[in-house]
Amino acid sequence: MSKLTTLNEFIMKKQSDFPGASGELSRLLNDIAVASKIVTRDVRRAGLVDNILGAQGEVNVQGEQQQKLDVVADNQFIKMFQLGGEVCGIASEENDTYVAFQSETSKNGKYVVLFDPLDGSSNIDVNVSIGTIFFYLSPCFTYWNRSNIGRYVTTG
Repeated sequence: MSKLTTLNEFIMKKQSDFPGASGELSRLLNDIAVASKIVTRDVRRAGLVDNILGAQGEVNVQGEQQQKLDVVADNQFIKMFQLGGEVCGIASEENDTYVAFQSETSKNGKYVVLFDPLDGSSNIDVNVSIGTIFFYLSPCFTYWNRSNIGRYVTTG
């Protein structure tokens, strides 16, 4: 029987392949993994917890009906990114504009993360697969262009 490799083990093993790695990207990926686990827990409990399923009553930047679980997932990812300190700002499908983090820890973050916290959330009621989509901008991109981020991250 083959050994199961966890995401964290994989990240740590691959980081060792790059002698100059600072661990910042590894910490960012770990933050995404932890937030994903929290969102998974929330989705699994959705039918058991009052007032978490269904439409939120708002429309997101894509013109789709925003689901309550979309907002819950978005808040979980934002909270994890702010606490982690590797991310200086985010743009998500649930926010109209780029959100720059204001804490001292986050201001020193070198990454910007773009994400859809709960892709396919309108299918939850019919038990169809959902997931999270994320994209991060590299340290050199955010370092050199942080003051002009609005030119690169636009609504939609």
